[in-house]
Amino acid sequence: MAEQSKAGAARIVLYTVGVVLLGLLGGYAASWTGLTRPATDAAVREYLLEHPEILPEAMDRLQAREVANRLAPIKAQVTTPFPGAVLGNPNGSKILVEFTDFACTYCRHSVAEVDALIAQDPQLKVVIREMPILSEQSAAAARMGLAAAEQGRYPAFHKAMFELGPPSPTTIEAAAQKAGLDMARARTIAGSKAVETELARNLAIAERLSFNGTPSWVVGDQAFSGALPRDALAEALAKAHGEDKDKGKDS
Repeated sequence: MAEQSKAGAARIVLYTVGVVLLGLLGGYAASWTGLTRPATDAAVREYLLEHPEILPEAMDRLQAREVANRLAPIKAQVTTPFPGAVLGNPNGSKILVEFTDFACTYCRHSVAEVDALIAQDPQLKVVIREMPILSEQSAAAARMGLAAAEQGRYPAFHKAMFELGPPSPTTIEAAAQKAGLDMARARTIAGSKAVETELARNLAIAERLSFNGTPSWVVGDQAFSGALPRDALAEALAKAHGEDKDKGKDS
């Protein structure tokens, strides 16, 4: 039933894109050719029927444009981290934003991919936006993560938390100890208004960008959801910075 529902939704979206294209292209063609609108609509409709493969591409471009429009007004907010919640080079010129949840299996699998990107590019700055949506304990882990960031120990906590398994009072405490946190200070910061505000902000941003799961990503004016392989992330970064992602690779 779920697959049928997805297929139905896809058909509706493609139909909508087709209608939009028909309206836009028909109107443009009518003004350009001087033909009547019915004639141009018929020509455009015939072309779309003969070349239906352009509809998914058009849908992708339409979605990308909508995401870019939603992202533009809040871009600075998205790419500015909670102080210290950064992996890689804190002063790097290339920014990858990851929305993550310590209880998320796919986020755990993405750790190696992000680490590989960081190892490949000394200019990469990975801004982490904690998005604890899976459980009460993932929220507790996120708060402790931000407390670790306040002490300049975020990368160590992030690594330890994902290594130790699903968040629980035991694993959160162990990760904090492994990261070398001042525990009294960390508990105070974890319960602070600043941390609660950050988590609320991240959820609001995610909703605006239509992220409903983790991991989710922002690169330049692009937004993605799901566990992406490093090559896909590297390609998005290269596109955002006008680079050839294969530059420097052995031929």
